[in-house]
Amino acid sequence: MKFALAISASVVALGSAAYAQDYSQPATAGSVSLQAGYAPDPHTAQIISGGTISASNVGSSCRGWIANAPDYSVSYSAGSTFDLTIGVDSGSDTTLVVNDPNGNWFCNDDGGEGLNPLLRFDNPLSGRYDIWVGAYSRDEYANSTLSISEVGIVAPHVDAPQATGPDYTLPSLFGSASLTSGFQPDPYRIDVVSGGPFAASDTQSGCRGYVAAAPDFELSFSAGSLPLIISAASNSDTTLLINDPNGNWHCNDDGGNAGLNPAISFHNPMSGTYDIWIGSYSAGGNAEATLSISELYSE
Repeated sequence: MKFALAISASVVALGSAAYAQDYSQPATAGSVSLQAGYAPDPHTAQIISGGTISASNVGSSCRGWIANAPDYSVSYSAGSTFDLTIGVDSGSDTTLVVNDPNGNWFCNDDGGEGLNPLLRFDNPLSGRYDIWVGAYSRDEYANSTLSISEVGIVAPHVDAPQATGPDYTLPSLFGSASLTSGFQPDPYRIDVVSGGPFAASDTQSGCRGYVAAAPDFELSFSAGSLPLIISAASNSDTTLLINDPNGNWHCNDDGGNAGLNPAISFHNPMSGTYDIWIGSYSAGGNAEATLSISELYSE
């Protein structure tokens, strides 16, 4: 849908929101520190748009649906020369919400190319910018590229190679953790969004569901004598795909303790990196899910 706010030469602050999103939470897809003149420009990050909270909680004219925690956080050291432009490129209708270093809120819908949002800060402040990438429609989640630039974002970035399937070399979408056997609390839980455009069966025949190109989460694990149990909980039908430290693929559908939840147990786990995808059983069926990592039980 077409709607634009604060896309002129300088953005207009919306002020403080009575029920603002929680910018004190760690950003779901990561963070970066940038100093004026940084390269490469634009700096990009892969985000899954959307959430269950109306962006109008931030300001009555804000559009779309966002998560509670920021999707991305930028610690920026401003200079005297450059503006700061924050934009999104997606095949879906996305929106943008930003909380600046002074705690002011800004939002945009469709200020960039097509249905992509964009905000430009003239004379930007130094400090932290917390960023949410929203979906215009509720219950819609989409792969999106967040771009942060000092030279301007005039068109979608199209020269990057396109993914052809699940790729464990890509940065994980919802973060990472290092855990050692005996970790507390157990289970360790992470909120993710399931699904993606690629069939899990591309990795191994018999795997079910559809996943993103990048892992949803990356676990660096130091094993002990206990098993490692990775599972997911969701109100939707989800699947699980894991690449283990030896590069082997593992998958499951409905092996958890409840309903349609998946689970994979490693009875003699290896130390190393486990790349984890939460899939949706049906194509296009993205859903909120909780990834659980435990040495005791599955979800």
